[in-house]
Parts: sequence; C-alpha cells; structure tokens
Amino acid sequence: MWTEKVVLPTIYDFDYTLYRLSFDPVIALDMEERSVKVPVVMEEERQIVQVQATGTTEKPSFLITGEKNKEKLLPYIYDLFQWEFDLSVVAEHFTGTILESLFTKYPGTPIVREFDLYFCLIKTIIHQQLNMKFAYVLSTRFIEAYGEKVDGVWFYPTPERVASLTVEELRGMQFSTRKAEYIIDTSKLIVEGKIDLNDLRLKLDVEVLAELVKIRGIGPWTIENWLLFGLGRKDLFPKADIGIQNAVKQLLTMDKKPTVDELSEMSLGWEPYRSYASLTLWRSIE
Repeated sequence: MWTEKVVLPTIYDFDYTLYRLSFDPVIALDMEERSVKVPVVMEEERQIVQVQATGTTEKPSFLITGEKNKEKLLPYIYDLFQWEFDLSVVAEHFTGTILESLFTKYPGTPIVREFDLYFCLIKTIIHQQLNMKFAYVLSTRFIEAYGEKVDGVWFYPTPERVASLTVEELRGMQFSTRKAEYIIDTSKLIVEGKIDLNDLRLKLDVEVLAELVKIRGIGPWTIENWLLFGLGRKDLFPKADIGIQNAVKQLLTMDKKPTVDELSEMSLGWEPYRSYASLTLWRSIE
C-alpha cells in the first residue's frame, strides 16, 4: 500500500469533478469525504486508486492511495485528471470575452474524463438520443450485468465480453435493436484490432473524427463526446448541442437560442480552449 500527497500549483475545482462523476450511479465516490475510487486496469491487472481532495479550489491538494505500482499509477492519475495543465491559463484566455463572467463565477472548472477509453465510447453510444435519467439506467444495467465488482468498485465490461453478447440479450435490457448492434459490432472491431483506441490518442481531432465516423452507429456527436470526456481534448465546442445553445441564450438574455452560425461567430478567438468554454457554459445551467 502506498500514499502520495499531491499539491497543484494552479486552481482546480475537484468538488465539481466529484459532482460531475456523481451523475453515474456506478462510480464509487463520497461527496462528504471528497473522494473517489478509480478502477484501473494496467497490464491486465486490476487495481483501485483512491483520490481524496484535501485542499481548496484555489489551493488544491490531494491524497492518492493505491495498492502497488506507484511509479505507474501516479502518472496515470495525473493524466486522468489532467493535473499537469494550468487552468489559470484558461481563465486568462477568456478575459475580455463574453464568457469572462462565467470563468470568474466558476474558476478552475476541469475537463472531467471517464475512467476507461473503451467504456467511454460504449457509454456514449448507449446514451445517444436518450434523456439523462434513462441513459444512466441503461448504462448501469449494462455494467452490472457484464462488468465485475471488486471491493465495492465496478470494473467496466471488456470489449471481449461485449463482443460475445447477442442482440437479444441487450434487447432484454431495453436496448433498441440498432443500439445493441452498434455496441456489439463496435466491440468486435476493437477485439479484431480494426479500431485501436490507444492509437487514436496520438491523432488529431479531425483524424479521429474521420476514422470513427466510418463505423456504423457512431456519428459526430458521439465522437465529440468521446474526444472530450474520453481523451480530454481541450478545443471542442459542440455548437449544435442544445445545452450550449440554452446556456448562451441565458447568459446573453437572448429572445431565442443562438444558431450554429451565431455560435461560430461568437466563439472566434476562443481556440485552443473551447472545451472549457463548453464545460463552463454547461455548468452555468446545471
């Protein structure tokens, strides 16, 4: 067993991270203790790492606890929560823009990533075109049926396990036929090596989009979400997203939601941190 204290030199709102993670019922977290248990599969070995906040947004610090392999797991946690990135740079970037007041109100809003690249993609497919409540009902059923619980922490289903499922099994859990096919077929492509999610980490957003959009059942919305919440990419602004449109409407007290073209014009100059604009706008209406 090992424990490491981490002190960040920048602002970071970990309580908001916990709040976002709490949307998913299967994640093992404690809002009062300000902690979350992260399931990690490394070199085919399952391990649990606990991350507990001990500081504030302005002076963030954490206690990280794991069982072994500290030299590998600690960098993994740093990467997962993107602790190497200085969020104060983002706040400065948006000074003088229409979003300045939101970045002042919600300082240190991080990108909250999913714990597993594969399951992030599958979860995003599951959640397509569903309201949030039922989306999480489905993804929870899926994890509880095909994942594995270890010491109170759920490890996600593997591509191999999901590739072996039948459409009828998922139909019995209230998946549509098409969604069941998308999930199984995508998992088979990953198992067969036709999709390498780790390889996609090294590619540009446009390259990832061009590759994944070829897959049946995976469109731009799914890919943008995977880039943002799976890979933690910093420059995504889904202008067609209704939440983004409603947040801008509220912020600017507009009579109607802005169009995609209007949002394109408004967001000129927000690069390369448009993901943080998206997150802060979503946060403003949650």
